[in-house]
Amino acid sequence: MPKRKPLSTLVWESLSGKIASGELGPGARLPTEAELCAEYEVSRTVVREAIARLRSAGLVIPQQGRGMFVSEAPSQPGFMIPDDELRTLAETIALLELRLSVEVEAAGLCAERRSDAEAQEIAEFMEEVDARRADPSVVEIHYDYDLHLRIAKAARNAFMLAFLEYLRPLIVPRFQLGHIVTADLKDGYYARIHDEHQRIVAAIVAGNPTAAREAMRRHLINSLERLKALGAAAGISADRSPDVDAARALFAVLLQNNDAEGVS
Repeated sequence: MPKRKPLSTLVWESLSGKIASGELGPGARLPTEAELCAEYEVSRTVVREAIARLRSAGLVIPQQGRGMFVSEAPSQPGFMIPDDELRTLAETIALLELRLSVEVEAAGLCAERRSDAEAQEIAEFMEEVDARRADPSVVEIHYDYDLHLRIAKAARNAFMLAFLEYLRPLIVPRFQLGHIVTADLKDGYYARIHDEHQRIVAAIVAGNPTAAREAMRRHLINSLERLKALGAAAGISADRSPDVDAARALFAVLLQNNDAEGVS
């Protein structure tokens, strides 16, 4: 008599099957723990074990305060990232965390300090960027970086702007959007990013620094979760990060430039 599968495996197989079939598509929110317990007639422990397995496989990602969502990272057989890019994924995640600490405040300062002309320019540039919707295989993941730079510029803090300009070549060219979303799903992905951008820009136009900070935080956290999902899909542990020496080497050029200019 064949051994009966654990309940958590049965729940995992059902949910992963729904994800594979598209019943739960990329970006879809999973039912709550209570809803899953009722649907499968199992305990919370069983549901949590099944969800943990989905997370470890890169099929779902958490969003703080909102629940668990289906990952946008492709999971089809043959999905591959070049080895030289994989080696920089943990570094890119760490740099995005650093960006988050700077850009959240930059968005708030922008909402406080921007001129009406700058607010209009930022809004118009956002629409231009978001209207492109190019093939993900030829677009960089951080294709909206110029928008972020314009926001930082209007924050009127030259150090914030210079720092983000310095980070640009370290972050932007590393991964293609096609590693995160397939061409047939691009419209939904671009629409979600546009919604995130609109929330940031609307707060800036309204002169609401609190809302601008929160909208920028949510946008960058979502980007961070997408990259972590990419890492999980590629078998990279979420807690992997560059060591101190690697981080110092990365910023060595910046330190040398400051020394040459007499900045202390």
